[in-house]
Amino acid sequence: MSNIWKIYLLAAISFLNGTSEYVIAGILDKIADTSHISVSSAGQLITVFSIAFGAGTPFLIAMTARWERKKLLVYALTIFSIVNVGIAFLSGYDMLMGARILSALCAGVIQVTLLTLAAVLAAPGKQGGAIATVVMGNSTALVAGVPIGRVVATHYEWNVIFVGLGLIGLLLTGLALVMIPKTQAEEPVPLREQFKFFMQPRISAYLLITFLWLGSYSVVFTYISPYFLDVFQMSNQGVTTALFLFGIASAIGSKLGGFGTDKWGSFRTLAGSMLLHALVLFLFPFIGQSASLFYVLLVFWALAAWSSGTAIQFRLITLAPSAASIVLSLHSAFGQIGMAAGAGIGGIAVKNSLLHYLPWIGAFALAVSVVVILVDNKLSKSGETRQSAEPFYAEK
Repeated sequence: MSNIWKIYLLAAISFLNGTSEYVIAGILDKIADTSHISVSSAGQLITVFSIAFGAGTPFLIAMTARWERKKLLVYALTIFSIVNVGIAFLSGYDMLMGARILSALCAGVIQVTLLTLAAVLAAPGKQGGAIATVVMGNSTALVAGVPIGRVVATHYEWNVIFVGLGLIGLLLTGLALVMIPKTQAEEPVPLREQFKFFMQPRISAYLLITFLWLGSYSVVFTYISPYFLDVFQMSNQGVTTALFLFGIASAIGSKLGGFGTDKWGSFRTLAGSMLLHALVLFLFPFIGQSASLFYVLLVFWALAAWSSGTAIQFRLITLAPSAASIVLSLHSAFGQIGMAAGAGIGGIAVKNSLLHYLPWIGAFALAVSVVVILVDNKLSKSGETRQSAEPFYAEK
């Protein structure tokens, strides 16, 4: 069987993983209504997921470093599926919080393993495209998963969504058992050694960029449903349509990020996407009730936001090729902590009636990340000749 179909299966699993994480944002108001809590409190379901994902993933990846990658994927995906089915039958906010934490721990292991397998299965010179395909699966959750979740929550109960996630997860587990080849485990890296990776200046720079990138995204996306409903006075159908459009552009953005990384290099792709992302968020509060401008900015927001991920991941893998799982787990950890921070800061802003200005918070974080990218590239170029034997490089 061609490896391309195996990579597509990894992308399908990534889609499921992404839906489980992002679907909450599309039904935040529904959860708040049925659970009799505030929207900002419901938003903390995203915060705890992100914290658990970010804090737990490096430890779990280190603990399972000796595991064969296919085995690790199957085990994590099985537990993930069972937990999601269980969410549908839980009662009480605290129980839901606990289940989301367990789901996040599984999701972190799954996502890192998917990215590692994609790089292994890809043909030489095509790793960027393979990683982008898996990332596109995750962003496609915004195309279909989040809007469909909104439709289901509108016509049925939101709990039904998680039954579907669990059943599809079990189906994909069976396909992974059949299609994914066994892959050699990496040499285990103790947490003390992982900290040394974190202390590498260029790796830590890109982990900071990851934190700022996803923090800026989360501060707006976590509250995207109330933002559409309250700021732009949309109907439920309008919210579903906007989410669907956003998702399509996100999937295209992921693929563009992979194409750009392979063709122009990760520096140019990343710097350009971050600048566009910051500009779009900065402009949002100025457009008033203009529907045409809203949809234009929405599309460019999604394209810019999701084209950054592949470039960052490729950069990290290039900086530490012998420990791809470790640096990707750190990337996932910092990304999820960034999402938690964004959701938390967004919640504070919403409580203080600043919903309209959430995009400016994100734009500021992105501006800082652009500065870090430019400084890193300049410093790495100046030190390139002195460190020619090191596994670090700067792009021309």
